[in-house]
Amino acid sequence: MASRSTSGHTTRTTLHLVGPHSWTEVPATLDYDVADPYAVRIGFGDPQGDDGISWLLARDLLRAGLDRPAGEGDVRLWPARTTGDVLFLHLRAPSGEALFEVSRNAVAAFLRQTEQLVPVGTEAAVLQVDDELAALLSGGGADPGGR
Repeated sequence: MASRSTSGHTTRTTLHLVGPHSWTEVPATLDYDVADPYAVRIGFGDPQGDDGISWLLARDLLRAGLDRPAGEGDVRLWPARTTGDVLFLHLRAPSGEALFEVSRNAVAAFLRQTEQLVPVGTEAAVLQVDDELAALLSGGGADPGGR
């Protein structure tokens, strides 16, 4: 199920937690917010509840992982060699790590929807970084240091 608004795009999907002897289905939500155009949030658990866990990934990282190994450290993605519709997502935290399989086609479709909202390369314009910086430098913005 996908939804779209002027502020972003959300897609519900299922990830498969890869275990030593089996895999477990994990409901997840891919969420893109235009206010944070460089990021994609992956939420695990009940999308209506507050008990879930979420990870914030760079949209570029997710896009790169569709075609080749991408990421290092805590978040890594790579397409499966044996089938065209499997994308592996490896997450590592101090409390442990997890390897998931997700539909590569579902992630690609989600990214296409985000790119209709904010095309690749136009993220900075959406943030209006230049306008915000000019306001701060001209004394028109609040000084967080109170100076």
